[in-house]
Amino acid sequence: MRVNFTVNGRPQEADDVWEGESLLYVLRERMGLPGSKNACEQGECGSCTVRLDGVPVCSCLVAAGQVEGRDVVTVEGLAEFAKQRDEHGHGGACGTGGGCGSKGVSLDAAKQWQSKPGDSQTGEGIELSNIQQAFIDAGAVQCGFCTPGLLVQADALLEENPSPSDQDIREALSGNLCRCTGYEKILDAVRLAAARQGEAV
Repeated sequence: MRVNFTVNGRPQEADDVWEGESLLYVLRERMGLPGSKNACEQGECGSCTVRLDGVPVCSCLVAAGQVEGRDVVTVEGLAEFAKQRDEHGHGGACGTGGGCGSKGVSLDAAKQWQSKPGDSQTGEGIELSNIQQAFIDAGAVQCGFCTPGLLVQADALLEENPSPSDQDIREALSGNLCRCTGYEKILDAVRLAAARQGEAV
């Protein structure tokens, strides 16, 4: 089958998708977006987390056919997504707090926050989002395998709850496993991003 959907603000088309193919496979192998990691393939580790119509999902559990006409944001598009949200009060067609409708983003809406032609598909050449910079500044990145999923999940948390408690952060990130950091630096990074976000308001 052919699947048409929007990825990081760009209309995309995947041909010859077989019925059991996951969104994760399409993103990594067909579209050259390796940020979402292939780890457990059972939705247990969170390494493959992306936003589907604004909602964080494990892309290993989403059949590619389910994303027809919908909007996907991967870690590669997170900075641009956050930039558009800051400038326009939303990322793509997703309103703050309200989520997205099941039809996803329209082509006209996607064009409004599409990456510039000079920017690469992998997110290079653009300023990091608040949460990405906070992860670097707090030293929350070690091997980096879990980092993309944590970034996507943490960004969604801070969009919904700009001043999360430690319990809120722990609960939001409970589906994302990390073998390196001991989680404390990750919590520091989310706290730092929340504080910076509060200062910017």
